[in-house]
Amino acid sequence: MNSDQITGIIDRILFQNNETGFSVFIVKSKKYDPITITGSFVGIQAGQEIHVQGTWAFHPKFGKQLQATSYSTALPSSILGIKKYLSSGFIKGIGPVYAEKIVQYFKENTLTIIDENPERLFEVDGIGQKRVGQIKTSWSDQKYIAKIMVFLQEKGVSTIFATKIYKKYGHESIAKLTQNPYRLTDDIWGIGFKTADKIAQNMGFATGSVERIQAGILFTLQQENNNGHCYQEVESLKQRSFQLLEIDQEFHQGVMKKALTLLYHQDKIKLITYQEKHFVGLCTIYGCEKAIAQKALTLLSSKIKHTLDPHDLYKNLQKIMSTQLNEDQQHGILKAFEHKLSIITGGPGTGKTTLVKAFIQLLEHYKFSYKLAAPTGRAAKRLMEGTHRHATTVHRLLEFDPATMRFTHDDKNCIKTDFLILDETSMIDIFLANSIFKAISLDTHIIMIGDVDQLPSVGPGSILKDLINTQIVPCTKLTQIFRQAQNSMIIQNAHRINQGQFPTTDLPECKKDFYFIKEETAEQCFNSIEKILTKIIPQHEIDLTNVTILTPMNKGIVGTQSLNHALQQLLNPDQSRSHHTFMGTVFRVGDRVMQIKNNYDKNIFNGDIGTIADISQDDSQMIIDFEGTKIHYDFDELNELVLAYAISIHKSQGSEYDAVIIPIFMQHFMLLQKNLIYTAITRAKKLCFFIGQTKAIAMGIKNNKQEERITFLKQQITEQITCR
Repeated sequence: MNSDQITGIIDRILFQNNETGFSVFIVKSKKYDPITITGSFVGIQAGQEIHVQGTWAFHPKFGKQLQATSYSTALPSSILGIKKYLSSGFIKGIGPVYAEKIVQYFKENTLTIIDENPERLFEVDGIGQKRVGQIKTSWSDQKYIAKIMVFLQEKGVSTIFATKIYKKYGHESIAKLTQNPYRLTDDIWGIGFKTADKIAQNMGFATGSVERIQAGILFTLQQENNNGHCYQEVESLKQRSFQLLEIDQEFHQGVMKKALTLLYHQDKIKLITYQEKHFVGLCTIYGCEKAIAQKALTLLSSKIKHTLDPHDLYKNLQKIMSTQLNEDQQHGILKAFEHKLSIITGGPGTGKTTLVKAFIQLLEHYKFSYKLAAPTGRAAKRLMEGTHRHATTVHRLLEFDPATMRFTHDDKNCIKTDFLILDETSMIDIFLANSIFKAISLDTHIIMIGDVDQLPSVGPGSILKDLINTQIVPCTKLTQIFRQAQNSMIIQNAHRINQGQFPTTDLPECKKDFYFIKEETAEQCFNSIEKILTKIIPQHEIDLTNVTILTPMNKGIVGTQSLNHALQQLLNPDQSRSHHTFMGTVFRVGDRVMQIKNNYDKNIFNGDIGTIADISQDDSQMIIDFEGTKIHYDFDELNELVLAYAISIHKSQGSEYDAVIIPIFMQHFMLLQKNLIYTAITRAKKLCFFIGQTKAIAMGIKNNKQEERITFLKQQITEQITCR
């Protein structure tokens, strides 16, 4: 159809993709009936006046549309437009109710008053100092964010990060981006190398510049960190960096060498030689490994402060323990008294919690001080329920201070306790481990408890495994399954899986708490999940809030994204509830959500799960209840949250649920490994359902070829490595 141009008011926005800017909205104009506009737009709001030039097209479902080729916007001037504009919620402190009040009072002068004389807002009934402050700040921010959005659009990138960039850099945003756009990969969560690189190249940075190659090297190393590795072989690093940068390897060898040398002299990378192989790692990671190794060796060699006789300890342990301990459990407790650093590892049902309870009784008998901690909130809660003693997360134990962006407890302000008992230590990555070891005084005994056969930490390193493999750190391995646990199919099958055997439902001496539902097509999986949730679970009197679906991956028919959408419709379908849509996800009051990054300002961490308690369009905020702690999220922070009716198996570490449902299909084959399936089944307390293909489950159980993480913690402790 022919090209045309229209001018009108944006009546309502039907769709907005915050990442790409693609939008569909209705415009009311004097010349036409309401018109549907499509195209890429930056920061548009209902009520704005807009001038659009474009081409008419006919959509078979939605009819005639104007596909925009260019546009310009202006603040609304009519009362109706201003009211719509302010009702959209983009100015914090103003929603539909206050928009009505303000516009009714100031009429056509409303936006001028907000911009030039906001103190007059006090004249409107019900508006106090706090709300006026919100409106002033939000109006100022939005004006500058609009500039950043235009700047980013000119550089060919998406608009979703404009608010985050402004929050980080403030009025220096454009200056800092112009100076070094690659800093975004470090400073703004969610911005990767490709986005920063697009900005840089549009600003004139050459594809073979040393700055670009340095950024590519660092990003490649960070990607390896995300895969769990602490280091990468030099040649592999070069090849992967060249692939990422899409530049000729032979022609740019000299610049690559220069970039590596500069990064080394800038103390950003470390070069390590081990067994005649050369590796590169980030200085931050090398520093963590070195510090942990030194502290571990110092703890192991330092003098024990107490003067208790081992025989007296053993006798008193026999007297006070309420449950009979086996020999390994007793040895684990005695080692904790004999050494400043010790490890206790074992699978489900082997008595780790029983050991801890007896150990605590002994500590209390001798009047030693102690603290209990675990990496996640759910793991800390489990530890508290198992011991009937106070337990906390590691982050709260270390007391993070948002003002300094550091933990309060460190080598200059150590945690004051005689014994520190850490549970679920297989989850602890190199960074958190370093913070823990740094905050431990040489008078403290640290006892690390965990299941070394579970998945390793999400972050880089394999702390528990590396410390065990040194054969220097005293380690007790619990292998005997206790009688009560022997009666559970879940426990028996967990150990079968760990031994490479297929789980069974034919254990007549066990209670029937494990089910395997064969399903050959992933498309039919949700029917089985729905039946379990609506018919089987209620028969066992298990609350649906204590049931979760664990899946190996996020994408695909039985990935977390697809399942969460379907489960929301099943478990929280009330569309009349207050809701907010962000990047295609509808968040509704009552939804279960999960935090997917550490947010130290909010004291909420990766993997924490809560429930949406309230959504305020006036304040552009969502309130999440994390087990009694209510946290406020601005709407532009919602990329830190995902629906959590279904979660990945990796994210479930440290958690336990009354019932778990685990779909496993061949479409997961890239991720199927024994420790993944083992970790999933060990999350279940009362009921466990496997749904899927026999072939897929068997393949995963037989696949014990977990990629060894490239770390040097063990070598730092046990032998010399060359470092420069």
